[in-house]
Amino acid sequence: MGHRNFVFADDTLIKTQCHNAEVPEACIQCVKSDPRSQSADKVGIAAIVITCISNKAVTLESNMTILASSVHDKDLKLVLQDCQKELSDAKTNLTTAIDRLKNKDYDQTNYLVNLALQKEFDCKKNVGDLQYTLPTTVLNDMTLYEELSEAAMRIIDRFL
Repeated sequence: MGHRNFVFADDTLIKTQCHNAEVPEACIQCVKSDPRSQSADKVGIAAIVITCISNKAVTLESNMTILASSVHDKDLKLVLQDCQKELSDAKTNLTTAIDRLKNKDYDQTNYLVNLALQKEFDCKKNVGDLQYTLPTTVLNDMTLYEELSEAAMRIIDRFL
């Protein structure tokens, strides 16, 4: 019985941290997918969300590599290769953001999450400028990346 209350308290904390996000469901699903969430505090929840974003960056980076190798248009190939590099840089920013978060440097954490988000936005814009439509699965991953980035920044804003 006591254990169930403990889990309920964790669910409450997760929902409280995620409720200010534009898409709380994406935040909650991300956090609950990580076993660390059962014992996470507010900062731990923020770290889990940043980890989810980082995992999406890896997936997107891989997708851009595959897409770049399969297109014949030279300009599009270059843009997709640039996206791959930018998403790799975003992953580095997110790894550093988790370190900054652990050191309670919340301004720098948000700056780095925002920088990683900007890299994804730039990629999406550059691909769109060439009138290329990314596969739905990639677009869905990009949307989730954006939703989780926004959620992480809102969670961290409340630490300031």
